[in-house]
Amino acid sequence: MRVLVGCEFSGIVREAFRRLGHDAWSCDLLPSEDDSPYHMQCDVSTVLDRGWDQAVFHPPCTYLCSSGLHWNKRRPDRASQTEDAVRFFMSLANAPIPRIAIENPVGCMSTRHRKPDQIIQPWMFGHDASKGTCLWLKGLPKLIPTNILQPARLQSNGRPQWGNMTPGGQNKLSPSEDRWKLRSLTYPGIASAMADQWTVGSS
Repeated sequence: MRVLVGCEFSGIVREAFRRLGHDAWSCDLLPSEDDSPYHMQCDVSTVLDRGWDQAVFHPPCTYLCSSGLHWNKRRPDRASQTEDAVRFFMSLANAPIPRIAIENPVGCMSTRHRKPDQIIQPWMFGHDASKGTCLWLKGLPKLIPTNILQPARLQSNGRPQWGNMTPGGQNKLSPSEDRWKLRSLTYPGIASAMADQWTVGSS
């Protein structure tokens, strides 16, 4: 299959598909962190019509996720950036590609577009971590968990405390210039599940 992984600079999802023999390419405005020759550094909108069989998109979530939308009423410039982000998301959803998956945190696209087909967690795929991720799917099945973990610890309120969380339930990552990059990375277990489950019977 010819697979486009849009808005990815890490190569994690791209390489999961390539390991199975697929012609997978990543695309992002940033250069590839693994220096792969199978990365296109450009606006993904310019390559949507190149005859892809499948696409996995990771559009930026800064102006779409619920955790930041409360700022829109106080900052009109931010509200306009949300509108730009919505239009970009929809351009990916309407791309001329028969099989599409779009991932994003919980946010406004559940109402601006439609509810996600599925919400997954890293701990469903073998990672001691919590990061609720919505999947909007076209022509693809829901992902089946591959290795469901149980939390080793509990917070004081009785909720699970995963490895990427403080005892109070916050994300462990401290503020830094790279924080957004680190938080945007796809967990390898999820990437492997995408490649394994979304290409069955495609060869």
